[in-house]
Amino acid sequence: MKKILLIAGARPNFMKVAPIYAEMKRRAAEFVPLIVHTGQHYDAAMSDAFFDDLGMPKPDIHLGVGSGTHAVQTAKIMTEFEPVLLEHRPDWVLVVGDVNSTIACALVCAKLGTKIAHVEAGLRSRDRTMPEEVNRVLTDAIADLLLTTSQDADENLAAEGIPAERIRFVGNVMIDSLLEHLKIAEASMIRNELGINENEYAVLTLHRPSNVDHREVFEGIVDALCDIAERLPIIFPVHPRTRAKIEEFGFAGRMASAGIRLIDPLGYLDFMRLYSGAKLVLTDSGGLQEETTVLGIPCLTLRNNTERPITITMGTNVLVGTDPDKIRDTAFAALSSSESREFAVPPLWDGKAAARICDELLSAQD
Repeated sequence: MKKILLIAGARPNFMKVAPIYAEMKRRAAEFVPLIVHTGQHYDAAMSDAFFDDLGMPKPDIHLGVGSGTHAVQTAKIMTEFEPVLLEHRPDWVLVVGDVNSTIACALVCAKLGTKIAHVEAGLRSRDRTMPEEVNRVLTDAIADLLLTTSQDADENLAAEGIPAERIRFVGNVMIDSLLEHLKIAEASMIRNELGINENEYAVLTLHRPSNVDHREVFEGIVDALCDIAERLPIIFPVHPRTRAKIEEFGFAGRMASAGIRLIDPLGYLDFMRLYSGAKLVLTDSGGLQEETTVLGIPCLTLRNNTERPITITMGTNVLVGTDPDKIRDTAFAALSSSESREFAVPPLWDGKAAARICDELLSAQD
C-alpha cells in the first residue's frame, strides 16, 4: 500500500487532483491518499467552492500560505511543507501543473529524497518570461516520474535529456474532471440567471499580468473585444486582479456599454455550464484551451505562445496574441464560418487518465 501526498495549491490544480484522489480512494487496498492544500489560492471563491463542486473532502493538511511575491510564496510553501513531509514520510508526492506550489513542494522532496511524480510534465511554451514555464522546466528536471498529457510533451522531455524510463504518457487528467462533471453541471442555473441561451454568447477569461498589467496592451485587447461584443455578447467572469486593473484604467463603462458583461468569478460547475454553451471562447489560460478542444468550441488564445500546441494542431484553438486586428479578424471569421472547423480529440483524452496515473505509481520502483 502506497501513501501518496497530493499537492493542490491553485484552482487549476484542483481539477487535476480530484479524479486522481477519487481513483485512489476506489483502490483503498493499494493507496492511502492525503490532500495537501498549500493555500496559494486561499479565499472561498478561489478554493473552497471548487472543492465542493468537485466532490472533494476538506484537505487533510492545509498550509495556509496565502499570497505574496513569487519568492515569498515559494519560500513559505517550502518551509511549511517540509515538516509535513518529515511527519508523514509518504512513498510518493504527486504535484500537478505549473504553479508555485508545484515547484516548491517538488524542491522540498528532492532535498529530502522523497519520490516526486509530476502530472502534466513536458508542457513547454518556450517563453521563460512566464513564471509557469520556469516552474515546469525545473519541476521536470527533479521529478522521478513524469506523467504527460500528449506525445509532444514526451518529445520535449527527451530533447531535454530526460531518460525514457522516467516518462509515461498517461493522457489528460483535466479531461477526466470535464467528462465526469459535464452532466452534473447541467443542473447549474447560471445561464438562466444571466438570461443567455446556448450558442448565443461568447466567454472571456483574462488574467495574465502580461495582458492586464500594461495599459496599452490591455486597451488594445479591450478595443477588439468591444468590436466583437457588438456581434455577440461576451460574458466575462473577472479575476480580482483583472478587475482592479479595469477600474484603475477606467475600462469598465466602455466594456459594459459595448456588451461585455463583467461578473464575479464562478465555481467550477457554474463556469463549466457557462463555457460549454458558448459559441466562442477567448482566453489567456491553459485549461480552457484543452476543454474547448474536447467540446469542439472555437477558442482564441490571447497569447503569443502556448504550452499546449496539440490544441492547435488537432483541436479548436487559435493563437491570436494581443494584436487587436488579429483578435478581431479571427473572431469574426469563427463567428461567420458556415462550416465548423475540423478537429479531433487528442489521444488518451478519454476520461481515464487518473486510472493510468495510479497504475504507473503502482508499477514504479520506490
